[in-house]
Amino acid sequence: MSRKYFGTDGIRGRANGVITPELAMKVGQAAGLAFQRGDYRHRVVIGKDTRLSGYMIENAMVAGFTSVGMDVLLVGPLPTPAVAMLTKSMRADLGVMISASHNLYEDNGIKLFGPAGFKLSDEVERQIEELLDENLDKRLAASRSLGRAKRIDGVHDRYIEFAKRTLPRDISLDGLRVVVDCANGAAYGVVPKALWELGADVISIGVEPDGFNINKECGSTEPEALSRKVREMRADIGIALDGDADRVIVVDERGHVVDGDQLLAVIAESWKEDGRLAQPGLVSTVMSNLGLERFLKGIGLDLVRTAVGDRYVLEQMLAGGYNLGGEPSGHIILSDYATTGDGFVAALQVLAVIQKHQRPVSEVCHRFDPLPQILKNVRYRAGKPLEAVGVKTAISSAEKRLNGHGRLLVRSSGTEPVIRVMGEGDDRILVEEVVDDIVTALGAAAAAA
Repeated sequence: MSRKYFGTDGIRGRANGVITPELAMKVGQAAGLAFQRGDYRHRVVIGKDTRLSGYMIENAMVAGFTSVGMDVLLVGPLPTPAVAMLTKSMRADLGVMISASHNLYEDNGIKLFGPAGFKLSDEVERQIEELLDENLDKRLAASRSLGRAKRIDGVHDRYIEFAKRTLPRDISLDGLRVVVDCANGAAYGVVPKALWELGADVISIGVEPDGFNINKECGSTEPEALSRKVREMRADIGIALDGDADRVIVVDERGHVVDGDQLLAVIAESWKEDGRLAQPGLVSTVMSNLGLERFLKGIGLDLVRTAVGDRYVLEQMLAGGYNLGGEPSGHIILSDYATTGDGFVAALQVLAVIQKHQRPVSEVCHRFDPLPQILKNVRYRAGKPLEAVGVKTAISSAEKRLNGHGRLLVRSSGTEPVIRVMGEGDDRILVEEVVDDIVTALGAAAAAA
């Protein structure tokens, strides 16, 4: 059964367009009913990022949850991994993060976590979708059984202490000048403080959210401002998070971007040396560069690939007993510490390696030369461009031209109306040609829809 509401990372869309108060309230009711599994007062933790629409969606979800008898604990702007952690530590039945991650302020979304802090399985999401399409009037709580809502203080400090404890006590960031870009998002109130408490000389940007500037010309998807600031301040490293801080990229002392694949390689090699890898390898997606796979093979580790989406990475990690996984976008999951991607905790692991080796970031974080990889996006308004005859022909022709000497991946985004075209191989010119051919065909199909 195809899913109507959920994508690869919750429910996401234009605020007050796709994500309306009516939908948010109904999600609260449906998810609340799906997670009522005993005769006791059920609780849900709700966090959010800094988008203007967060107020609207938060209040609508409170109405939905309380209407089915769930108590609501509101924690305000906080990173997605912090909400997952608090869901488990507060022994809540459900966690909610209101965020559209790396998207601009016009969009928003709803991410759901189960009582153990993990994102929901496809099966549970299908159950919630079925409830969303039902009339739930007869399943609402009686007047005496309505839920209550309460704002919780001190949650920032709880997450800061959690993150700091992921480092050994003998590791300090003294002497390290760090520029951190919080994307004017959910991490602005916790990450700079945590880095300072660990001893770093901290320069913060992207820490003045106004409801509209989240991810705008800042953060992990637009690291140019971070690169400039690192060079200007002669910093040792730059760290960029996205709007809800579940992903991270790094900028070295020269202002060059280090992506998630390189960070995975750094952590994997370090953990292998320290005997901390639960399995001889890590989990990533089909988007990870072939260079990472070759590097890992060279040090005796495997790369297990999954479909795109950190939830699928985590599912494979749990199934195979791996404790390290992630994506080139910077979603990195360290399951010894967290139940979902945590950009800040991943950054701390990298900082620990840098402090251990006392070498520049440009050396420590360059573990392999990536193969030429071209990724282009084609936005569409309607229809199914991937099913167009011209697109299928272009893809078939591209696969024949690569002839086993590269990889090609064409897929629909799970979070926005975009087709992503990725080509990879040793011959950059050939890769660019086949990707451009497919993009042209997709553009024609989208215009004709």
